[in-house]
Amino acid sequence: MKILLIEDSEHLRRSLIVGLSNLGFTVDETGDGSKGLSMAITNDYDFIILDLMLPNVDGITLLKSIRKMGNDVKVIILSAKSQPEDRVEGLMSGADDYLVKPFSFDELHARILTVGRRGQVKNNDDDISIGLFKLDLAKKTLEFDTKFIDLTKNEYKIIECLFLSKNQVMTTENISDYVVGSFDSLSKNTIESHLSSVRKKVKALGGELPVKNKRGFGYYVEKDACTQ
Repeated sequence: MKILLIEDSEHLRRSLIVGLSNLGFTVDETGDGSKGLSMAITNDYDFIILDLMLPNVDGITLLKSIRKMGNDVKVIILSAKSQPEDRVEGLMSGADDYLVKPFSFDELHARILTVGRRGQVKNNDDDISIGLFKLDLAKKTLEFDTKFIDLTKNEYKIIECLFLSKNQVMTTENISDYVVGSFDSLSKNTIESHLSSVRKKVKALGGELPVKNKRGFGYYVEKDACTQ
């Protein structure tokens, strides 16, 4: 994963370069907004980590500029500006997440992983088969034993999130971010309600949904049900 780091504090920039590089990320960096804008336009990045108070071109202007050009790179804002209106402006200008300084590097790493996973299909095939279940990622459908299961949009997105992450436990926060993003949230009760609805639909077809709850952690797909 290639990251563009635009941060005017040299000390913080160097610290982040070391931390991100140690995690296996490739990092390009600058402390200048104008140069950062040029780099964002001319290079292909998976992520931009963006400070707001930058010399020459400020972070909000930079962000709006790349969004107007149709660049959908993932952007996480890092800023000392902590007021609700600052967060709203950043998110409404096109940021995918907003982290207030000072912050934990572990939290930044977690947000990079979460935002990178959000709404994206990380699978080389067009479908995922788990037992007798088949999830068609292109058509956005779920089948059990060749029978289609009628799901609502959120029910489908929750199942998609879990099937794509079948080798790990997904927290309610992970699922919520995947389904509705930064501007809304799904509570644990809402997620469980959606899953309960899916379970009933599957049971009506003679099956059992291979999604389990690991109490205190989140949800996972039962490994014994996986066929790939």
